[in-house]
Amino acid sequence: MTGDRWLALAFIAPSIILIAIFVYGFIGWTGYVSLSNWNSFLPDFSFAGFDNFLYIFKDFRFQADIRNTIFFTLFFIIAVVVLGMFLAIFIDQRLKGEAIFRNIFLFPMALSFVVTGVVWRWVLNPSSGVNLLLEHFGIHFKWYTSTAVYPSLHIGAIDFGIPAAVIALVIAATWQQTGFSLAMFLAGLRGIPEELKEAARIDGASEWQIFWRVILPQLKPIMFSVIIIMAHISLKIFDLIYTMTGPGANFVTDMPGVNMFETTFKSNFYAQGAAIAIVMLVLVAIFIVPYLIRSRKGDA
Repeated sequence: MTGDRWLALAFIAPSIILIAIFVYGFIGWTGYVSLSNWNSFLPDFSFAGFDNFLYIFKDFRFQADIRNTIFFTLFFIIAVVVLGMFLAIFIDQRLKGEAIFRNIFLFPMALSFVVTGVVWRWVLNPSSGVNLLLEHFGIHFKWYTSTAVYPSLHIGAIDFGIPAAVIALVIAATWQQTGFSLAMFLAGLRGIPEELKEAARIDGASEWQIFWRVILPQLKPIMFSVIIIMAHISLKIFDLIYTMTGPGANFVTDMPGVNMFETTFKSNFYAQGAAIAIVMLVLVAIFIVPYLIRSRKGDA
Protein backbone atom coordinates (compact mmCIF):
# COMPACT_ATOMS: atom_id res chain seq x y z
CA MET A 1 0.00 0.00 0.00
CA THR A 2 1.36 3.39 -1.01
CA GLY A 3 1.95 6.29 1.33
CA ASP A 4 -1.01 8.21 -0.11
CA ARG A 5 -3.36 5.30 0.63
CA TRP A 6 -2.09 5.06 4.22
CA LEU A 7 -2.59 8.81 4.62
CA ALA A 8 -6.14 8.60 3.25
CA LEU A 9 -6.90 5.66 5.55
CA ALA A 10 -5.55 7.61 8.54
CA PHE A 11 -7.89 10.51 7.77
CA ILE A 12 -11.04 8.38 7.48
CA ALA A 13 -10.18 5.91 10.29
CA PRO A 14 -11.62 8.11 13.10
CA SER A 15 -14.92 8.41 11.23
CA ILE A 16 -15.05 4.67 10.59
CA ILE A 17 -14.37 3.90 14.25
CA LEU A 18 -16.97 6.38 15.52
CA ILE A 19 -19.62 5.12 13.07
CA ALA A 20 -18.85 1.53 14.01
CA ILE A 21 -19.32 2.31 17.71
CA PHE A 22 -22.08 4.92 17.82
CA VAL A 23 -24.19 3.69 14.87
CA TYR A 24 -23.75 -0.02 14.27
CA GLY A 25 -22.63 -0.74 17.81
CA PHE A 26 -25.72 0.91 19.28
CA ILE A 27 -27.95 -0.85 16.72
CA GLY A 28 -26.49 -4.15 17.88
CA TRP A 29 -26.98 -3.16 21.53
CA THR A 30 -30.61 -2.20 20.87
CA GLY A 31 -31.20 -5.54 19.19
CA TYR A 32 -29.66 -7.32 22.16
CA VAL A 33 -31.83 -5.41 24.65
CA SER A 34 -34.96 -6.14 22.59
CA LEU A 35 -34.37 -9.86 23.16
CA SER A 36 -33.98 -9.48 26.92
CA ASN A 37 -36.31 -9.18 29.93
CA TRP A 38 -35.21 -5.64 30.79
CA ASN A 39 -38.69 -4.18 31.39
CA SER A 40 -38.08 -2.49 34.71
CA PHE A 41 -35.78 0.17 36.10
CA LEU A 42 -33.22 -2.47 37.06
CA PRO A 43 -31.39 -4.14 34.14
CA ASP A 44 -32.31 -7.75 33.38
CA PHE A 45 -30.48 -9.21 30.41
CA SER A 46 -31.91 -12.72 30.68
CA PHE A 47 -32.97 -14.04 27.29
CA ALA A 48 -36.64 -13.47 26.39
CA GLY A 49 -36.54 -14.42 22.71
CA PHE A 50 -39.14 -12.64 20.64
CA ASP A 51 -41.58 -12.14 23.53
CA ASN A 52 -41.21 -8.34 23.40
CA PHE A 53 -41.95 -8.27 19.67
CA LEU A 54 -45.00 -10.50 20.14
CA TYR A 55 -46.21 -8.23 22.92
CA ILE A 56 -45.94 -4.96 21.00
CA PHE A 57 -47.64 -6.38 17.90
CA LYS A 58 -50.57 -7.48 20.08
CA ASP A 59 -50.66 -4.15 21.89
CA PHE A 60 -53.50 -1.77 20.98
CA ARG A 61 -51.22 1.27 20.96
CA PHE A 62 -48.63 -0.22 18.62
CA GLN A 63 -51.32 -1.45 16.23
CA ALA A 64 -52.70 2.10 16.20
CA ASP A 65 -49.16 3.36 15.52
CA ILE A 66 -48.83 1.15 12.46
CA ARG A 67 -52.24 2.28 11.17
CA ASN A 68 -51.37 5.95 11.68
CA THR A 69 -47.95 5.53 10.08
CA ILE A 70 -49.41 3.87 6.98
CA PHE A 71 -51.90 6.65 6.27
CA PHE A 72 -49.63 9.49 7.37
CA THR A 73 -46.83 8.25 5.12
CA LEU A 74 -49.17 7.71 2.15
CA PHE A 75 -50.85 11.13 2.30
CA PHE A 76 -47.65 12.96 3.24
CA ILE A 77 -45.67 11.58 0.29
CA ILE A 78 -48.47 12.24 -2.21
CA ALA A 79 -48.97 15.80 -0.95
CA VAL A 80 -45.25 16.66 -0.94
CA VAL A 81 -44.62 15.20 -4.41
CA VAL A 82 -47.68 16.71 -6.09
CA LEU A 83 -47.45 20.12 -4.44
CA GLY A 84 -43.67 20.33 -4.87
CA MET A 85 -43.89 19.49 -8.56
CA PHE A 86 -46.73 21.97 -9.11
CA LEU A 87 -44.79 24.79 -7.42
CA ALA A 88 -41.62 23.88 -9.32
CA ILE A 89 -43.48 24.08 -12.65
CA PHE A 90 -44.97 27.41 -11.55
CA ILE A 91 -41.58 28.92 -10.66
CA ASP A 92 -39.98 27.46 -13.81
CA GLN A 93 -42.12 29.80 -15.93
CA ARG A 94 -39.48 32.54 -15.43
CA LEU A 95 -41.98 34.85 -13.76
CA LYS A 96 -41.04 38.23 -12.35
CA GLY A 97 -40.19 37.99 -8.68
CA GLU A 98 -39.17 34.35 -9.03
CA ALA A 99 -36.59 34.71 -6.25
CA ILE A 100 -39.25 36.02 -3.86
CA PHE A 101 -41.58 33.09 -4.54
CA ARG A 102 -38.72 30.63 -4.25
CA ASN A 103 -37.63 32.03 -0.88
CA ILE A 104 -41.20 32.03 0.44
CA PHE A 105 -41.69 28.37 -0.45
CA LEU A 106 -38.27 27.37 0.88
CA PHE A 107 -38.60 29.29 4.16
CA PRO A 108 -40.36 26.51 6.14
CA MET A 109 -37.32 24.27 5.61
CA ALA A 110 -35.32 26.65 7.80
CA LEU A 111 -37.57 25.80 10.75
CA SER A 112 -37.33 22.71 12.90
CA PHE A 113 -40.20 20.26 13.28
CA VAL A 114 -40.49 21.44 16.89
CA VAL A 115 -41.29 24.99 15.78
CA THR A 116 -43.60 23.71 13.06
CA GLY A 117 -45.48 21.57 15.57
CA VAL A 118 -46.00 24.46 17.99
CA VAL A 119 -47.17 26.82 15.23
CA TRP A 120 -49.61 24.37 13.63
CA ARG A 121 -50.89 23.29 17.04
CA TRP A 122 -52.14 26.86 17.44
CA VAL A 123 -53.28 27.32 13.84
CA LEU A 124 -55.38 24.15 13.86
CA ASN A 125 -56.61 24.43 17.44
CA PRO A 126 -60.40 23.85 17.29
CA SER A 127 -61.08 26.84 19.55
CA SER A 128 -58.65 29.32 18.00
CA GLY A 129 -56.50 29.95 14.95
CA VAL A 130 -58.03 29.37 11.53
CA ASN A 131 -61.16 27.83 13.06
CA LEU A 132 -62.34 31.23 14.28
CA LEU A 133 -62.64 32.21 10.61
CA LEU A 134 -64.24 28.93 9.55
CA GLU A 135 -66.90 29.22 12.25
CA HIS A 136 -68.34 32.24 10.43
CA PHE A 137 -69.17 29.86 7.56
CA GLY A 138 -70.66 27.25 9.83
CA ILE A 139 -67.66 24.92 9.50
CA HIS A 140 -66.46 23.23 12.66
CA PHE A 141 -63.35 21.05 12.37
CA LYS A 142 -61.94 19.17 15.33
CA TRP A 143 -58.63 18.65 13.50
CA TYR A 144 -56.13 16.79 15.71
CA THR A 145 -58.63 16.43 18.59
CA SER A 146 -60.94 14.20 16.54
CA THR A 147 -61.01 10.49 17.36
CA ALA A 148 -62.98 9.51 14.24
CA VAL A 149 -61.64 6.80 11.93
CA TYR A 150 -62.99 6.46 8.35
CA PRO A 151 -63.96 3.79 7.40
CA SER A 152 -64.05 2.03 10.74
CA LEU A 153 -63.07 -1.59 10.02
CA HIS A 154 -62.28 -3.58 13.15
CA ILE A 155 -59.00 -5.43 12.55
CA GLY A 156 -57.05 -6.88 15.44
CA ALA A 157 -57.47 -4.62 18.46
CA ILE A 158 -58.09 -1.39 16.53
CA ASP A 159 -60.49 0.27 14.11
CA PHE A 160 -58.57 0.30 10.84
CA GLY A 161 -59.15 3.29 8.60
CA ILE A 162 -58.06 6.87 8.08
CA PRO A 163 -57.84 8.74 11.41
CA ALA A 164 -59.25 12.22 10.84
CA ALA A 165 -56.65 13.67 13.23
CA VAL A 166 -53.81 12.47 10.97
CA ILE A 167 -54.86 14.99 8.32
CA ALA A 168 -53.72 17.81 10.61
CA LEU A 169 -50.30 16.17 10.92
CA VAL A 170 -50.09 15.75 7.15
CA ILE A 171 -50.83 19.46 6.62
CA ALA A 172 -48.10 20.52 9.05
CA ALA A 173 -45.49 18.09 7.72
CA THR A 174 -46.29 18.95 4.09
CA TRP A 175 -45.90 22.66 4.82
CA GLN A 176 -42.48 21.92 6.32
CA GLN A 177 -41.10 19.62 3.60
CA THR A 178 -42.63 20.86 0.34
CA GLY A 179 -39.74 23.29 -0.07
CA PHE A 180 -37.33 20.37 -0.36
CA SER A 181 -39.49 18.72 -3.01
CA LEU A 182 -39.78 22.05 -4.83
CA ALA A 183 -36.00 22.52 -4.90
CA MET A 184 -35.43 19.00 -6.21
CA PHE A 185 -38.03 19.24 -8.98
CA LEU A 186 -36.97 22.76 -9.95
CA ALA A 187 -33.38 21.59 -10.36
CA GLY A 188 -34.65 18.72 -12.50
CA LEU A 189 -36.77 21.03 -14.67
CA ARG A 190 -33.88 23.43 -15.20
CA GLY A 191 -31.73 20.49 -16.27
CA ILE A 192 -34.06 19.37 -19.10
CA PRO A 193 -32.69 20.64 -22.46
CA GLU A 194 -35.02 23.05 -24.22
CA GLU A 195 -34.20 21.25 -27.47
CA LEU A 196 -36.27 18.27 -26.33
CA LYS A 197 -39.32 20.43 -25.74
CA GLU A 198 -38.89 22.31 -29.00
CA ALA A 199 -38.55 19.07 -30.93
CA ALA A 200 -41.78 17.83 -29.39
CA ARG A 201 -43.57 21.07 -30.29
CA ILE A 202 -42.33 20.81 -33.87
CA ASP A 203 -43.77 17.27 -34.00
CA GLY A 204 -47.15 18.72 -33.02
CA ALA A 205 -47.24 17.75 -29.35
CA SER A 206 -49.40 19.84 -27.04
CA GLU A 207 -48.02 21.29 -23.80
CA TRP A 208 -49.84 18.57 -21.84
CA GLN A 209 -48.29 15.86 -24.03
CA ILE A 210 -44.87 17.47 -23.62
CA PHE A 211 -45.30 17.28 -19.85
CA TRP A 212 -46.35 13.61 -19.84
CA ARG A 213 -44.04 12.34 -22.60
CA VAL A 214 -40.95 14.55 -22.21
CA ILE A 215 -40.77 16.32 -18.84
CA LEU A 216 -42.23 13.72 -16.46
CA PRO A 217 -39.97 10.83 -17.63
CA GLN A 218 -36.96 13.08 -17.04
CA LEU A 219 -38.18 13.80 -13.50
CA LYS A 220 -38.76 10.18 -12.49
CA PRO A 221 -35.33 9.69 -10.84
CA ILE A 222 -35.88 12.87 -8.81
CA MET A 223 -39.41 11.79 -7.90
CA PHE A 224 -38.04 8.45 -6.71
CA SER A 225 -35.47 10.21 -4.53
CA VAL A 226 -38.08 12.53 -3.03
CA ILE A 227 -40.39 9.60 -2.24
CA ILE A 228 -37.61 7.68 -0.50
CA ILE A 229 -36.45 10.66 1.56
CA MET A 230 -39.99 11.62 2.57
CA ALA A 231 -40.77 8.00 3.49
CA HIS A 232 -37.65 7.96 5.65
CA ILE A 233 -38.78 11.15 7.41
CA SER A 234 -42.35 9.98 7.95
CA LEU A 235 -41.44 6.55 9.31
CA LYS A 236 -39.20 7.93 12.05
CA ILE A 237 -41.03 11.19 12.74
CA PHE A 238 -41.08 12.17 16.39
CA ASP A 239 -40.57 15.86 17.16
CA LEU A 240 -43.51 17.17 15.08
CA ILE A 241 -45.93 14.70 16.67
CA TYR A 242 -44.61 15.18 20.20
CA THR A 243 -44.90 18.98 20.11
CA MET A 244 -48.09 19.25 18.07
CA THR A 245 -50.43 16.58 19.39
CA GLY A 246 -48.67 13.91 21.43
CA PRO A 247 -50.20 10.43 21.21
CA GLY A 248 -53.68 11.92 21.00
CA ALA A 249 -56.96 10.61 22.37
CA ASN A 250 -57.27 6.88 21.71
CA PHE A 251 -53.76 7.12 20.12
CA VAL A 252 -55.16 8.57 16.86
CA THR A 253 -52.03 10.68 16.30
CA ASP A 254 -49.50 8.37 17.93
CA MET A 255 -46.46 7.19 15.98
CA PRO A 256 -43.85 4.48 16.69
CA GLY A 257 -41.24 7.10 17.58
CA VAL A 258 -43.43 8.65 20.26
CA ASN A 259 -44.44 5.22 21.52
CA MET A 260 -40.82 4.11 21.72
CA PHE A 261 -39.79 7.25 23.64
CA GLU A 262 -42.58 6.99 26.20
CA THR A 263 -42.29 3.22 26.58
CA THR A 264 -38.55 3.43 27.18
CA PHE A 265 -38.00 6.63 29.13
CA LYS A 266 -41.34 7.18 30.88
CA SER A 267 -42.45 3.62 31.61
CA ASN A 268 -38.96 2.10 31.89
CA PHE A 269 -39.90 -0.84 29.63
CA TYR A 270 -36.50 -0.82 27.98
CA ALA A 271 -36.77 -4.13 26.15
CA GLN A 272 -40.17 -3.28 24.68
CA GLY A 273 -38.92 0.16 23.67
CA ALA A 274 -35.91 -1.45 22.01
CA ALA A 275 -38.23 -3.83 20.13
CA ILE A 276 -40.21 -0.86 18.80
CA ALA A 277 -36.94 0.78 17.73
CA ILE A 278 -35.88 -2.35 15.84
CA VAL A 279 -39.24 -2.47 14.04
CA MET A 280 -38.75 1.19 13.05
CA LEU A 281 -35.27 0.36 11.77
CA VAL A 282 -36.64 -2.45 9.62
CA LEU A 283 -39.39 -0.21 8.20
CA VAL A 284 -36.88 2.49 7.27
CA ALA A 285 -34.49 -0.11 5.78
CA ILE A 286 -37.26 -1.41 3.52
CA PHE A 287 -37.25 1.99 1.79
CA ILE A 288 -33.62 3.03 2.14
CA VAL A 289 -31.80 -0.16 1.11
CA PRO A 290 -33.41 -0.40 -2.38
CA TYR A 291 -32.61 3.30 -2.87
CA LEU A 292 -28.95 2.77 -1.96
CA ILE A 293 -28.72 -0.28 -4.23
CA ARG A 294 -30.22 1.65 -7.12
CA SER A 295 -27.88 4.59 -6.47
CA ARG A 296 -24.82 2.32 -6.54
CA LYS A 297 -25.98 0.75 -9.81
CA GLY A 298 -26.47 4.22 -11.27
CA ASP A 299 -22.94 5.25 -10.29
CA ALA A 300 -21.42 2.05 -11.68
